[in-house]
Amino acid sequence: MLVLGLAPAAHGGNRTGRVFTGDRSGDWLYGALWRAGFANQPSSVGKDDGLELLGAWITSAVRCAPPGNQPTPTERDSCAPYLVREVGLLQRLRVVVALGAFAWASAVRTLGAPSPRPRFAHGAEARVGGVLLLGCFHPSQHNTFTGRLTEPMMDAIFARARALVSLDQA
Repeated sequence: MLVLGLAPAAHGGNRTGRVFTGDRSGDWLYGALWRAGFANQPSSVGKDDGLELLGAWITSAVRCAPPGNQPTPTERDSCAPYLVREVGLLQRLRVVVALGAFAWASAVRTLGAPSPRPRFAHGAEARVGGVLLLGCFHPSQHNTFTGRLTEPMMDAIFARARALVSLDQA
């Protein structure tokens, strides 16, 4: 399973060297991954904290922290070859969880856009290039503080990803 985010946060992954590490979004993500059995511990504070992902990989569509969390089309396009290469290295990839609409659109472009293009929504599912794409609201403070994304909502997405990965391995 691949978890695809927007970009490393300036005070999280950009500072710590691991995406979604050392910030509140990461607290939500790693807790959900742990509860679904994709991580050996429920949090990550630094790249040497003992976290191990289990059957999962985390990356971002854009490789540097964009101003205001709004990557430009040039940034998106400049980073796209890195994402294509990274996804190509994940030989057993079956499920992609896209955190937010930007990550969803990047995944669709990277995996090979079907026609019509699937639309992002929390809980959306689409088969794209032989991979099942799952949509999840991004665990940003805006989404979590306002209740747009709750822990049970996020847990349901990763439980679905776990079930899909387990079915594929059976």
